[in-house]
Amino acid sequence: MEQIKNSSHAGGEYLVFTLGQEEYGIDILKVQEIRGYDQVTGIANTPSFIKGVINLRGTIVPIVDLRIKFALGEPSYDQFTVVIILNVAKRVIGIVVDGVSDVITLVSEQIRPAPEFGVTLNTEYIQGLGTLDERMIILADIEKLLTSQDMQLAEEAAEPA
Repeated sequence: MEQIKNSSHAGGEYLVFTLGQEEYGIDILKVQEIRGYDQVTGIANTPSFIKGVINLRGTIVPIVDLRIKFALGEPSYDQFTVVIILNVAKRVIGIVVDGVSDVITLVSEQIRPAPEFGVTLNTEYIQGLGTLDERMIILADIEKLLTSQDMQLAEEAAEPA
């Protein structure tokens, strides 16, 4: 069995959410709250995955639709659509997902390294793959994803003019 040498693959608690047919897990410590999808205020000249901003108790929060970011087809917004409010890199940001299922605890033995796909697929945002019973959960490094270069646009979109 392959051993994981990177300490970032130590176990922990993860919030599990769905995007399409896949389950993803993010570090529960980054999650501020979970809420239903509300109307957002659109911002001109932003990529399609940046839906806009919301006012969350006085804080302007950019909303990123991960379904669009990951090209998972045409998203629908209904009573089941969920926004996860995160604290990432000293910012508050919301991500739109299909649904939230549960919080799981994984130990390091349940986490495998992300497979290498070469240049065809960018896996730098994948911390590893968690296994729980028959489930395979993609563990996303949400901080790396939301602070990547294209996400800087979300930062700029939320800046007051």
